[in-house]
Amino acid sequence: MPSLNKLAAAAALLSAATLASAAQTFCVFDILGAHGEGFNAAKDYAVAMQKNGADIKLKVYIDERVALEDFRTGQCDGVSATALRTRAFAPLAASIDSIGAATVVQNGKIDMKTSFEVVKRTIQTFTSPQAAKLMVNNGYEIAGILPLGPAYPFLNDRKISSVEAAAGKKIAAFDYDKAQAAMIQRIGAQAVSADVTNFATKFNNGAVDIIVAPAMVYKPLELNKGIGTKGAVARMPMIMLSYQMLIRPEKFPEGFGQKSREYWLSQFDRAVEIIERAEKDVPANVWLELPAQDAQ
Repeated sequence: MPSLNKLAAAAALLSAATLASAAQTFCVFDILGAHGEGFNAAKDYAVAMQKNGADIKLKVYIDERVALEDFRTGQCDGVSATALRTRAFAPLAASIDSIGAATVVQNGKIDMKTSFEVVKRTIQTFTSPQAAKLMVNNGYEIAGILPLGPAYPFLNDRKISSVEAAAGKKIAAFDYDKAQAAMIQRIGAQAVSADVTNFATKFNNGAVDIIVAPAMVYKPLELNKGIGTKGAVARMPMIMLSYQMLIRPEKFPEGFGQKSREYWLSQFDRAVEIIERAEKDVPANVWLELPAQDAQ
């Protein structure tokens, strides 16, 4: 009869083989759904990760809250979402999205090239094998980071060209970002509760005067309606947004997290090209160039 040790070893091998062959479900937040750049990138990722033993099945979500909730409750093995949401699971990696963390001001203007370089170097640091242990927190692991670009104030009136002018105005504030609401109150403005499913509608129908968003949503969410003839997009980015991949590492092959982070780092320049293309979609006359003292 086989020894107990041999039976145990065989059972362990069978268990490992079963795990490796099991498909992983990845919840992907993309405000534009299956036609968005985020979901397109996720499809390329799923194919690329096959060589690392993963069999990723994608589910697209237009509501970020639902995607994170499905991940939290175990309906997804991985999730792609903004760092504003993943912060609850992995605060260190999400710190890249803190106000002023990556925006660089040179001669009173935001230096976007240098700001993107700061973001890239930070992601490179997080991707280093030496930082692997720091990417794991309470059973969750950051499996990649991509830039979403700067978040600009979209205004329904270009006269709102300074912090002082924003006093008394209504600004959309995401329910889950308490720091955002606190900052709005600090400048004397009114925080209006919103989320990714309705912030654009509230801006376009005049329920709020200001929203903060990346340029890539300007065309698809038709924010020109809220801007109208008097509004603008202020070239004063509040933060540099990022898109982060979060996984339960035990659901993936050994060492998958590191390979995944390296893959997403290789996509950094592609992401920046998409961001820059989106910013060119905003008409030149819609951009509001702020005086040096207001850009700082």
